[in-house]
Amino acid sequence: MVHVFLHEPVIAGNTGNAIRLAAVTGARLHLIEPLGFDFEDAKLRRAGLDYHDLADVKIHPDLENALAAVPTSRIFAFTAHTDVTFEAVEYRSDDVLLFGTEPTGLPEEVLEHPRITSRIRIPMLPARRSLNLSNAVSIAVYEAWRQQGFDGAGVGA
Repeated sequence: MVHVFLHEPVIAGNTGNAIRLAAVTGARLHLIEPLGFDFEDAKLRRAGLDYHDLADVKIHPDLENALAAVPTSRIFAFTAHTDVTFEAVEYRSDDVLLFGTEPTGLPEEVLEHPRITSRIRIPMLPARRSLNLSNAVSIAVYEAWRQQGFDGAGVGA
């Protein structure tokens, strides 16, 4: 299943939701420091419920260390600044879905990184600032998983 990179997340609840998403889909979650919260944050624990032990979560001190953990993976940077939409990509199980911090998205230096395979976006109606980070991650992860035939999924919810 894909890797999800959250670059410098600041809202504990969003990261907790991403942890829960990783647990229920098998996505591998990578958090890139600095983080705007600590793991004792009640909002992080509440959003992640009891899924923390079921999720594959790694914390990296910076983007370079995170990228070194996936040396052959394609990196898809999610941003509003592109015409390529997320469903147009044919995802592979080792791909990285890279998302920026909640208030500002990915900084230009990250978007220009030589490891970035492509910039992609999730369509929205015009004149809207952004989609919630954990919702955006869910949309992208489920599209990648759908393309892989929901490999490993069981029955039930």
